Amino acid sequence: MTSPDAVGLTPVPEGEAVSREHWNWTVLAGMASYLDAGSIVALGAGLALFQSSLGLGAGAVGALAAIGPNALGCAVGALIGGRLGDRLGRKRIYKYDLLVYAAGILCVALSVNTPMLFAGTFVVGVAVGADVPASLALVGEFSPAGARGKLLGLTQVAWSVGPIVVLLLALALSSLGLLGIRIVFAHLLVVALVTWALRRNLAESARWRTAAELAAASTSDTPGAPARHRPRNLFSGANLKALVWTATIYLFWNLAAGTAGIFTPYIIKTLNAGTQAASVALSCSSFVVTALVVAAGFMRFADRGYRARRTMWAIGAVTEFLAFVLYLVFPFTVPVIVANLVLFAFGGALAGEAFYKVFSQELFPTMLRGTAQGITFGVARAVLGVWSFFVPVLAEAGIGPVAALLALFLLISGLVGFLFMPDTSGKSLERIETERALA
Repeated sequence: MTSPDAVGLTPVPEGEAVSREHWNWTVLAGMASYLDAGSIVALGAGLALFQSSLGLGAGAVGALAAIGPNALGCAVGALIGGRLGDRLGRKRIYKYDLLVYAAGILCVALSVNTPMLFAGTFVVGVAVGADVPASLALVGEFSPAGARGKLLGLTQVAWSVGPIVVLLLALALSSLGLLGIRIVFAHLLVVALVTWALRRNLAESARWRTAAELAAASTSDTPGAPARHRPRNLFSGANLKALVWTATIYLFWNLAAGTAGIFTPYIIKTLNAGTQAASVALSCSSFVVTALVVAAGFMRFADRGYRARRTMWAIGAVTEFLAFVLYLVFPFTVPVIVANLVLFAFGGALAGEAFYKVFSQELFPTMLRGTAQGITFGVARAVLGVWSFFVPVLAEAGIGPVAALLALFLLISGLVGFLFMPDTSGKSLERIETERALA
């Protein structure tokens, strides 16, 4: 068996097999995605109940969604955590930020007034934002070249499993009203603390250690170093192209996914298309579809070459676009909602966050990888935060305006992703970096 300290060493043979340690490390790192999506959906499942209990208006509901793990709070955390992960190491970030997350979740679970609810939601968002870039960089850096998509795909399965567990709990506890939602948040508290305890045994990314040692040993007389490790280097040449491309595909996709994730239960109940329990059950079904498609489709084909990646992306982009066109053609009823959720879940599994995670690791140098993802992840969540202020107001006017905008966002993401997708499948991170530097 491979020793933990050997996982991710550079240079890594491009044909290296996936070991048990790779899977174990991916699960622990992927819990960031579980807690990220779980907290988003828990808040979404409880929005209408918090609104009723605390007397929140539509504007306050939008503000709550905007400052949390779905948006602005996450953006702040990603920008800070991504950069600190590059400067201080992945382990220092993912080892401690879950304690901050746990404190925020506890505040939300026990909230008895609006300030507690808002403060806890913001803290949760910051903690999640800091964790995701460091955790994904860790997975990307220890993954064998021929299994990077597969292992990063597993983190996306975790991103789906978190909401599934949260929504099933919310459904089972729906008769308890707001107390049931408080219990759901308490579950996230327990998961965060257990994950924190297990992560304490994880080693630092070996690729980051090697890159940091080389950077420290470099002098200003060394060609290209250490200037190449400065954040400003992201805004020129191949790095800038990669930054713009990953930011575009994720920003516009995330506007649709974020809206669906946090507002679907709220919109369904607000527009009287179903009960609270029904809205939660419908949302849960979409995450089940995503998990199954990622596991059976994305993880199987993501490392099979450039053509396979573009084919998956094309299928997914068309499917998720059609999901919101349905709302423009048919009435907002439960059968149409089900069709939308299934189509978007299927399409998003093939042309959504999973690929964004993969390309965010492949297209940037090690000492700028977390910074780059912190920027793109943060910008996407910040824009979603601004958008979230308006969704409840738009929803009160009917589903049409929201659906039309989301369809447009998905069309942009789909076209940009397909037309400008780089050929990086199956290549080591070192080989990709060298090729892009010479391009």
